[in-house]
Amino acid sequence: MGNRLILCFIMISMLFYLYPLFGFAHGGEDISKVHFKSIVVDSHNDTMLKVIDKETWLPTLDLKYDTDNHIDIPKLKKGGLNVLFFAAYTSGYQDNTQRSISRTLSLINALYWTEANNRDTFKITKSLSDIEKALYDGKIAAVPTIEGGYSLDRDESLELLRQYNDLGIKAIALNWNFSNALGEGADRTYNDMSKTPSSGGLTKLGEKVVLEMNRLGMIIDVSHMAESTFWDVINTSKSPIMATHSGVYSLKNHPRNLTDKQLRALANNGGVIGIALYPGFLTKSNQANIKDYVDHIDYVVDLIGIDHVAIGSDFDGARLPTDLKDSSELYNVTDELIARGYKKEDIEKILGKNVLRVLKKVEDLSDRKIREIDNKMYIMPYHKMGEIVSDSAPFLSAKIESEDLIEINEIKSRIIVDGISYNANYNKGTSTLSLKINKRLKEKFHVVTFEITDIEGNIQRSTRIFYIK
Repeated sequence: MGNRLILCFIMISMLFYLYPLFGFAHGGEDISKVHFKSIVVDSHNDTMLKVIDKETWLPTLDLKYDTDNHIDIPKLKKGGLNVLFFAAYTSGYQDNTQRSISRTLSLINALYWTEANNRDTFKITKSLSDIEKALYDGKIAAVPTIEGGYSLDRDESLELLRQYNDLGIKAIALNWNFSNALGEGADRTYNDMSKTPSSGGLTKLGEKVVLEMNRLGMIIDVSHMAESTFWDVINTSKSPIMATHSGVYSLKNHPRNLTDKQLRALANNGGVIGIALYPGFLTKSNQANIKDYVDHIDYVVDLIGIDHVAIGSDFDGARLPTDLKDSSELYNVTDELIARGYKKEDIEKILGKNVLRVLKKVEDLSDRKIREIDNKMYIMPYHKMGEIVSDSAPFLSAKIESEDLIEINEIKSRIIVDGISYNANYNKGTSTLSLKINKRLKEKFHVVTFEITDIEGNIQRSTRIFYIK
């Protein structure tokens, strides 16, 4: 990943060199040489659920301070975590697309709010190069993801997916246990009042979403989906996939875990399984410790190799092993790996390099042929990210500025709201692109994209989340 990543390792070594001096109980000097000098990636957590208010869905809890969560910034520093996939989780609202969109956006907005409150330590990263830069600057790299693609259930789904891409979403789990318009979930039922049984795997719409995610450079997360959907994704995706937080079915026969056949297919696909810390996925007794957790890592390594396993904690979304209270003690996993004789380079793969390799491959296979106006034109929405507005039929506008005299194609320029494209009004006199919403918006959170096209076909976009009071 180049010289920049090497510099990242050097910076991380400097940042965490003093941590072992504060009295870690396990591993001593070995941990300082491995865990705190590695890039440590966690491929799944649900911490944003703890950040938002339960009623308004607005963010209220600042992770800058010590909290009761599994994750906050002090705990991450103590536990040596550098890169985290923060999930926007929803189980979906049956026949209510707008509510599913709103819920998803509320959690993405909470991540942006967290960044705004902690710019010196916390950075949202939309690409591998962003991650490398954040690490070089000594910041925690926050990777936005979605757990439960229930908002992607209609003809406008691909347009909404592109808006999620604008917001930096790098991975999407098509399901959260319940089945939906994209495919069958692990529970094999829909989330309606009677929990109607489902059948089949990936739907036609699901296939389109998978291929568009490939094109955009987004990882398909196969955790939480039915096995039939898993196989359809394997046969459809042109890029590596991930199970961001699952376990090994042969060790615990849980529908959220992957069978040996699935694990072999994951390896052939070039993908990775992030092992979840949840005891219910680890042992038959549903009680677990770190040794039980590393047993799952051992199994995957023995079956498909060291390159296909990672850490996928499920912090703030599930119970933890008895000897791991929160993210501040994640080095205990490294301690156990050391005790079992894993080499430093192999531990580095498990802790982070495997996930970063998949992310790089997915980006390399994406379609980067879409031309964008390169630093010649700027879109400046009048609403900032997460702004609260009082009008449920808002006037949405953005100022357009350019360094050169660039002629805008007014016919192709547009404004997109919640995946629905509208013809926008462009005022040459004020250089403003605008849209007045005629039909009142019912839900709380919405996403708007201002897209301009010049006469040569170059495209520029700017996307914001807003909240209706």
